[in-house]
This record gives sequence, C-alpha cells and structure tokens, in this order.
Amino acid sequence: MVTALTGTKLIIRDAVEGDRQKLANLLHFELRVHRHLDWHSPLDWLGSTPFVVAEDQGRIIGLLACPVDPPGVAWLQAFAANTSLPVAEIWRPLWAEALRQLEQRQGLIIAAIPMQEWFITLLKQSGFTLEHEVVMLAWEYDQPLEQEVDLPFIIRPLQSEDLEPVWRVDKTAFKVLWQNSLPSLELALKQASIATVAENERGIIGYQISTSSHMGGHLARLAVLPAYQGRKIGHAMVNDLLRQFLLRGTFRVTVNTQSDNLTSLKLYEKLGFRKTGESYPVYQLTA
Repeated sequence: MVTALTGTKLIIRDAVEGDRQKLANLLHFELRVHRHLDWHSPLDWLGSTPFVVAEDQGRIIGLLACPVDPPGVAWLQAFAANTSLPVAEIWRPLWAEALRQLEQRQGLIIAAIPMQEWFITLLKQSGFTLEHEVVMLAWEYDQPLEQEVDLPFIIRPLQSEDLEPVWRVDKTAFKVLWQNSLPSLELALKQASIATVAENERGIIGYQISTSSHMGGHLARLAVLPAYQGRKIGHAMVNDLLRQFLLRGTFRVTVNTQSDNLTSLKLYEKLGFRKTGESYPVYQLTA
C-alpha cells in the first residue's frame, strides 16, 4: 500500500524480522509512542498480524501492532511515530491497513488503553469510543492483615503444569475482553514474583499472579471460578499474597480493576486497598 501525504509517499507494509532493530529504535527514542501494558514487549508481536510499518524512502517512520490475542480481541499493543510528519498522517494509513486485516474477522473487539492525550485524539478520530475506566488501588503496610484461618482449600505456588487449568479458570471468570491466552499466561508466570493457586479436592478453583518492582508489589491477575465466587477464595488469596509480600520487605502493593467491577472493588477495599486517584480509559471499536 502506497499513500501520498503532504508530498511524501509512504509505503505501508507488514513488518518483518529484518526490521527489528529499526523498530526498537523507533520505540525507544521517539516521543510519540504507545505501549500496551501487559506481559509482552511490543517486539514480541513481530510476525503476528497485523504488525505494520510506514516507510519513507527506506526509513521506517511509524509502526502499529494490533494482534488478535486472545481469540475475539485485538489490543492496540504498540504505535510509534517519527516527528518527520504530523502524527495523524502516520497513524491514518497504518490504521487503515491494520483495520483492513482485522476486518476479515467479524465481530472482533479492538481495544486500547491510551495514556496520552494525543493518542486519545487519534482513537476518537478513528471511531473508538470510551467504554469504561480502569482504576488503581494501593495497599500500605499500616493496614492490618486478617488472621489466618482454616480454609476448605489450600493455597500453594502456581507451577508450570498448572497453566492449562489456570487458563480454564481465566476463560470462565472474565469477559472476553479481559481474558488471557495460554501463551500469555505462560509469559506471565515467567515474570511473576509471587504466583499461587487455590485448590480443593476437585482441582484448581482460583489463581493470582503478582509482580515486583522498585515501586513495590503489584497484583496483576486474580480469578476464581464463577461457581466458587462469593466464598472468600479471592479474599484469602489476596490476604496470603499481602502476607508474603510483607515477609519479603515489600510494604506497598497495587492492583487495578474496572471502575464498574463493584465486586472486585468491594473485595480490595475490605482488605485495606484504597483508590489512588489514578485511572486509565478503555476505548473500544468493533470490527
């Protein structure tokens, strides 16, 4: 695909492995960069569809990655643009080609969590609408932990052999937009600081995956089978997680959840989490 913009002919094509270093430079050095916050780095998606670039006289000046993962959902994983052209003039042809590839799958949800106003503007101009927000909560060490009690299930470390049943929990516990694919869960486990499952005589009924950084701990994922929700399983898993973080000398733990997920908000607030005031918009488009 060739498009003429302000006297410049951009070549829009699929990214290839030979572009890797140029793409890395674009993502690292440019100011207009969007990265989706999950377990993947943008270049993990190289080879997936769509991952397209804008080329000007052999120089890559833009990229857009929006792969389908899990089935039924395509998150805008990465967009980057060089300052040689107005950002909209790089976005429009890249998005047109990505959308052309995505429209081959009817009913696909395309979503993004933009962090910058300029990217929100591009999304709105392309037909995306604000659906809801993700809010951040934080727990500080001065919040009292509940006493450990006997439970009708065990909480133990999540092992690699647990990933398939964990994936089944994930699929049934979340709406399609927020589900994880099995490969994403495999990557999550590799990056986890603390990962546990809740298990009874019937098998795994819940799981959590958390990470650590210099800022503290972060509860990245918590899910319980719908048939077992309301039985304080998630409550017990988070309480256990906080205890483990304290033993490691981590005194602040964050979590985010949808602003309209009242059940999750009630759970975290009961355990001493408080809203930080940070929130992130979720924009969607149906192909």
